[in-house]
Amino acid sequence: MKDRYANRKYFIMALAIAAAAILIIRLFYIQIIDKTYRTSAANNVLRHITQYPARGLVYDRNGELIVYNQAAYDLLVVPVQTSAFDTARFIEILGIDMKDFRDRMKAAVSYSRRAPSVFMKMISSEAYGLLQEELYRFPGFYVQARTLRKYTKPVAAHLLGYVGEVDDKLIAQDSYYKSGDYIGVSGIEKSYEEQLRGRKGVNIFMVDVHNNIKGSYADGRFDTTSVPGKNLWSTIDLSLQEYGESLMRNKTGSIVAIEPSSGEILALVSSPSYDPSLLVGRVRSSNFNRLQADTIKPLFDRALMASYPPGSTFKIMNGLIGLEEGVIRPSTLFGCSMGYHAGSLTVGCHSHDSPLDLPGAVTNSCNAWFCNAFRSILENKEYNSVQEAYDRWREYLVAFGFGNKLGIDLPNELSGFIPARSYYDRYYGKDRWKALTVISLAIGQGEIGATPLQMANMATVIANRGSFYIPHIVKKIGEVGGPSSVFAQKYTTGISPENFEPIIEGMEGAVNGGPGATARGARLDSIIICGKTGTAQNPHGKDHSIFVAFAPKDNPQIAIAVYVENAGFGSTFAAPIASLMIEEYLTGKIKRKYLEDYVLKVVITPDGKEQ
Repeated sequence: MKDRYANRKYFIMALAIAAAAILIIRLFYIQIIDKTYRTSAANNVLRHITQYPARGLVYDRNGELIVYNQAAYDLLVVPVQTSAFDTARFIEILGIDMKDFRDRMKAAVSYSRRAPSVFMKMISSEAYGLLQEELYRFPGFYVQARTLRKYTKPVAAHLLGYVGEVDDKLIAQDSYYKSGDYIGVSGIEKSYEEQLRGRKGVNIFMVDVHNNIKGSYADGRFDTTSVPGKNLWSTIDLSLQEYGESLMRNKTGSIVAIEPSSGEILALVSSPSYDPSLLVGRVRSSNFNRLQADTIKPLFDRALMASYPPGSTFKIMNGLIGLEEGVIRPSTLFGCSMGYHAGSLTVGCHSHDSPLDLPGAVTNSCNAWFCNAFRSILENKEYNSVQEAYDRWREYLVAFGFGNKLGIDLPNELSGFIPARSYYDRYYGKDRWKALTVISLAIGQGEIGATPLQMANMATVIANRGSFYIPHIVKKIGEVGGPSSVFAQKYTTGISPENFEPIIEGMEGAVNGGPGATARGARLDSIIICGKTGTAQNPHGKDHSIFVAFAPKDNPQIAIAVYVENAGFGSTFAAPIASLMIEEYLTGKIKRKYLEDYVLKVVITPDGKEQ
C-alpha cells in the first residue's frame, strides 16, 4: 500500500515539473523569441501607417487616359498619444478655428482613444509642408499619404462614377475596409472596385516621445507592401463621348452608342450631367448635396435609369414579330385614311401615300399599318386566345432585352416595363381583354417602357440581323485580363435573319428616301444610315424626340439611340444628333457645320421651349 502512494507522489511531482517547464519555455518564447507580443505591448511607441495603393487608371478604347491619380494627405491622430501642445499654431497651419479643433478631437476620442482615426481629410499641399516641418511639436498626430482621382476632361461622369468614404455598414460587411478608407460608389469605380483598388500595405515605425519617427520596427520584417490597382481600358471613345455631351448641352435626355459586332459601348451620355471633379476631395460632400438638390437632376443617369415609351421606333418590333409569326409578309398592303379606325376607336396618323407595304410603312411611319399588323399578331388563329398570342409576342420582346435588365457592367440599370398578361387581367378581368384593348402597344405607346440602353440594343440587334452581345463598358482589365466571359456570349432573338431585310429596307428609306421619309435630316452623302424616328407621348409636357439607327447599312460599325426630352418630333432633334454622332465616329470630321451649329446653339427648356 505504501509503495502505491509513493508512486502517486512521484507522478504528481513529475506533472508539476513538466508544467513548470512548459510555462518557462513558453515565457522564454514569448519574451525572447516571438516579437509579436512585444509589438502589442509597445503599441504606444509604434506607429502603423497604412500604405494605400495607387488606384488603377482608366483609359478609353484607343488608349487615351481618362482617369488618373494625384497625391493627397490625411492628418491622423491617436488621442492617447497626445499631450499639451501649441493649439494656436496647430489650427493656424490647418486653417480651422478652435471649435472645429475641439469637435474633431471629440470625434476622434469617441471613435477610439488608442486607435488612429482621421482628424482632417485631404489637407492642402501648403498645410502638409508646414506640418512636416513642425510635426514634432504636435504629439499624437501624423500625416498619411493617399491619392485622389483626377480627370483629363470634364466628361463621362455617370459612367466613370466617383469614389467616397466607406461607412460603418460596409466596414461590418467587408473586413478589408477600415474607417477612413475609400470605395467606388457609382459607375465603373463601383463595378470594378476590387480590380481598381489594389491591396493595402502597412509600415510599422518606432517613434520617440516627441512623436518623431526613429526608424522601421524590426528592420521592416512586419511590413507589408501595397499592390497597385489594375488599370482598366474602357470601351468608350473619349472623343465621341465628349462630342455627344456637347450636342446634348442645354438639353435633357441621353445618347447610347454601341459597336454591334461586340456589344462594346462607344458613348453613354446622360444630360444634364456634371464635372466628375466636383465629387473629389473635401468638396465632394457639399457638391454632392448641391447636385442632389438641383431640380434638373444632374446625378440621374437617364441612359440606364429613365424609362420612356419607345414611340414609333417600336413599330420595328411589331413588324419583325409579325413576319416571324407569319401573319404578315413584306408585301402585305394596309391602307391608311389619316389613321386606324375600328368602330369608335381611332388611332390618328399623318398624311402619306396609301396603301403601303412593310418597308413603306417603316419609311413613312404609318400608324394604321402597324395597328393592323399588331392586331393580326394577337388574333393569330394558331393560338387559343388573344392572351396566349400576347404571351408569345412578349417572349419575342424579352429575347430582344426589353422588360429586364440587360446586365451591363454598370450599377443602377433599370429593367423598363413590358406588361405581362396578368397586368391586363388585373385591370380588365381574366382573359376579358382583346387586341383593341391594348392597340396603343402597336405604336410604342401605352404601358410599355424602355430605357435608352435597351433601344440602342434593339438597333444593335437589327444591325446584326438577329443577335447581340450584352452591352458593356470595360474592354480590358490589366495587361492581359478581359471582362467577364458573359460579354463574349452571343444571344439570339428568335427572329430569322431574312425577316430583318424588309425592316432594314424601310429604315434605309426613312433616312435616304423621298418626300415621305421621316428622317431625311439624318442623311449622309458618304454613308448609308438606316434609322427610325419616334415621338413619345409625354403627359407632363411636350413630346420626347427619339431616333434609333445604325451605320453603315452593310458591316455596321455603330448602333445608336437618342432621346431628347420635350423636343417634339424625332426628326427635329434626335435624328440630327444621332446623324452627327455617326458622322463623327465613322469619319472623324463633321462636314455639315450648319447642322452642328443648329444643334449646338439651341436650348430646350423643360417645358419644351426652344431658346
